[in-house]
Amino acid sequence: MEERGVEVDHATLNRWVIRYSPAIAVKAKSQKRETTKSWRMDETYIKVKGQWGYLYRAVDSHGDTLDFMLSEHRDEEAATEFFKQTINNNGFPDKVVMDKSGANYAGLANINLLLILAGFTTMIDILQVKYLNNIIEQDHRFIKKITKPMMGFKAFHSAQATIERIETAHMIRKGQLAEENIPAYKQFMALAG
Repeated sequence: MEERGVEVDHATLNRWVIRYSPAIAVKAKSQKRETTKSWRMDETYIKVKGQWGYLYRAVDSHGDTLDFMLSEHRDEEAATEFFKQTINNNGFPDKVVMDKSGANYAGLANINLLLILAGFTTMIDILQVKYLNNIIEQDHRFIKKITKPMMGFKAFHSAQATIERIETAHMIRKGQLAEENIPAYKQFMALAG
């Protein structure tokens, strides 16, 4: 913008992020390549309005982003909602690896219960193995590196939109949306168009 002589205030850029990031993230999630059926799931902390919020995230066994969700609570209800959203966007996994969080385990157990009630004969395997979850723990570092200097967010909706933008850019960098020969900025322009 500056090269073209257009002056844009940082607040304007923030309004653009809040307005357009959710739509771009939905489009990116629908266009990403297929993922494996072995998932890694975890949550990390993000400061919103001086309180800790919880960013639920899932990647497959290759480290490709499956889904993400910002929640004000870290409980069974939030974990169940995250698994429903992730399954709706990616299909059913064969197994999910997570840490020893009781809330996450209960959330996935609720999904298994819904599968039984719907008449499915197979359930999702739940593995609570700390060291198999290193893929997602390392993937959190990227998000933390960007959000830490922000020193928290002032509003939940702006935190959610900003994280959607960060996660979408991260998926583009991982090469989840297109062939390797297409530059990242062109992939982003195609999503925004």
